[in-house]
Amino acid sequence: MSKVEMARSALQVFDQVVAASGLRVREGQRLMAEQVALTFSEADLGKPPEDEDGPIEALEPQRSIAVIQAGTGVGKSLAYSVPAIALALARNTRVMISTATVALQEQLVAKDLPALANSLPQPFRFALAKGRGRYVCKLKLDRWSSGSDGGDGDAAWDAEDDLFAEEARPTSAGRSVSLAQEQVERQTFYQDLQRQLERGRWDGDRDQLEQPPEAAWWAAVAAEGSSCTARHCPAYDQCSYYAARKSLVGAQVIVVNHDLLLSSLGSRLLPELDNCLLVLDEAHHLPGIALDQFASSMDLSRLKWIDKLASQAVRTGGLLAVSEVAEIPRISAQLRQLMLDLARLVMHHHGAALKGEEAPAFGSRRGGAGGLANQPGRYRVPRGQLHPELIEPLAQLSHQAQEFLDALRAVSKALRAEIKAQPDQAKRLSQLYAQLGTLAPRLEAVAATTQLMLQDAAEGTAPAAKWFTLATQGDYIVLQAHASPTLPGATLRQHLWSVVRGAVLTSATLTSLGRFDFFLKEVGLFGDPCALALEVQSPFDFARQGRLVLVDDLPDPKDATAYNAAMVQALLRDLQQVEHGALVLFTSRAQLRLADESLPEALREIVLVQTALPRWQLLSRHRERVAAGQPSVIFGMQSFGEGLDLPGPLCEDLFITKLPFSPPDDPVGEARAEWLRQVGRDPFTELVVPATAIRLAQWVGRAIRTEEDEAHVTCYDRRLSRTSYGQRLLQGLPPFTRITRGGPSGAGGPARGA
Repeated sequence: MSKVEMARSALQVFDQVVAASGLRVREGQRLMAEQVALTFSEADLGKPPEDEDGPIEALEPQRSIAVIQAGTGVGKSLAYSVPAIALALARNTRVMISTATVALQEQLVAKDLPALANSLPQPFRFALAKGRGRYVCKLKLDRWSSGSDGGDGDAAWDAEDDLFAEEARPTSAGRSVSLAQEQVERQTFYQDLQRQLERGRWDGDRDQLEQPPEAAWWAAVAAEGSSCTARHCPAYDQCSYYAARKSLVGAQVIVVNHDLLLSSLGSRLLPELDNCLLVLDEAHHLPGIALDQFASSMDLSRLKWIDKLASQAVRTGGLLAVSEVAEIPRISAQLRQLMLDLARLVMHHHGAALKGEEAPAFGSRRGGAGGLANQPGRYRVPRGQLHPELIEPLAQLSHQAQEFLDALRAVSKALRAEIKAQPDQAKRLSQLYAQLGTLAPRLEAVAATTQLMLQDAAEGTAPAAKWFTLATQGDYIVLQAHASPTLPGATLRQHLWSVVRGAVLTSATLTSLGRFDFFLKEVGLFGDPCALALEVQSPFDFARQGRLVLVDDLPDPKDATAYNAAMVQALLRDLQQVEHGALVLFTSRAQLRLADESLPEALREIVLVQTALPRWQLLSRHRERVAAGQPSVIFGMQSFGEGLDLPGPLCEDLFITKLPFSPPDDPVGEARAEWLRQVGRDPFTELVVPATAIRLAQWVGRAIRTEEDEAHVTCYDRRLSRTSYGQRLLQGLPPFTRITRGGPSGAGGPARGA
């Protein structure tokens, strides 16, 4: 079957599914499905064909990538799922659908894919892939629930993560508990998990727990690749992670998230990207996730783990006669000293910027006058050029970390061989392997961070962002070094697009200021001859269904105090008109707190604040109130500006308190803006405004969710109507009927009405 025939056949399957389901044919949805079918049919997958002399390598495999903006209401999940699955089945390959949010993953796995499995003419299986850390490690749980030292002489309750053994430590709930009390509470928690697992009431998936666990408590028992002996583990047959992975083996459709996709590059955890069809939904998140994924950091203050890792490695390697461990005491001692020396140099050169003159010295106890504020101090290295005195210690640190890692790999290799040779000792040996693997990622972080910090930018390319932070944890000062790539596009070209053959990237917001250029650059596809872009319009009648109210008479937002005070008063007046559901989006906690504290009693009864309730509970209460005919208002931060589906009366009013510019203190953004200025470009025009356009479009997209919805969107930031870049931002929004309220002359219409 030719590529054209394959595309035509896949589109026929789509038409059949739409007809059989009784859904109304949507022009935009079918246009998108047609492009998906064409894109995936044109991609050459797998190894090149062979003749009798071997592989035919005269032609490069054809890559095919489509970037599709599908407006709200297009039905993009169906438009990409049906042709992709039909083509995967016809080509005997698999589809991998990657999302950015859990909500969309749940929708695909619980609703969309089961419905398709009943509709497609050819059966298929699907599965959800999660990262290893979402599952419990039974071996670790056995150790912690019993309070056992695992036979290695190290008590399970050793506070190995801390530089000092504080008398009291804060929990995620904000309360302080003694070390002894925490030990009791943790063991009770682990014992409860153990009972649930043994009785079949829990499958070992963190997401299936009734209450989210304390992050530190879960981390101690979470599965992780560095501490896993896989088939050699005595608990392998009962392993929750590998049980979940078995469901992936026969699945033609695998749902993942962008984090797992990027972190698995180069491994065999997911299907090979040169031999599967890749769909990236919520693709506007990909650049930011890529930067996070390839960034690294190391702690320069809490160093007890070095001695602990060295001790365990020497003891274990000695038992197995691994000659490489003879050098570990020397290497670890030098590593520790180099990290201390580096910390002192950082504080010597950048201490004033990090902590202020009256803050306590590095490593000392806080208290008395002075001290750090709750927010960490930060110093970003200008132009990515480290102080000359830091370069040699970092180079030595990188070398020692690599030597230490080489020795650890020798011990790990010997352990795996011994586990295989002595199955009766597998549990004890696997526990030793797990203990080494639990601490090894810290050493890997040192190696990765030093390498990125020492990296010099090639001519004409942006340097890595490099910065140091000084923060408080309990009563002590914590110094860390950080490094990150600056341009997500370059990173994605190197790591992702170099191996992908066929991909569709989609979202409701991929254009910025009416063009795809910004997103294509951010995602590393600008100028790629194998990538095309398509915009599919929403079927909604935005001019009829929506009103965009531009408030033009408030102070300039640059005067934050005056603006926030006036904005809150205007907001409170508007909230009194809310009849059903409303959403208020804030750009800062200070802004939200001011509005919350200013609420009169009558409004306080109808407002639900994001920071006061779990998300699911807040949304459930909101729906109940609106269903009962009562007004209900959600106060939300920026995370509520995306992925929140509140159709009909649940969100008839949307209030935007301020334009959603990126936080001004992002060190990666700062480094990128600095580089743009250095090469004669304007970061505000080239970076800030386009990014804000996408974010604002996402926020406004909360208002109209169905063809029956009608909603008012009110923006209090006068820059949207008064500035030239504001006019450009407006061009990227749905064509709502616009109403200006206030203005220099005091003219303007009301918030409601035609």
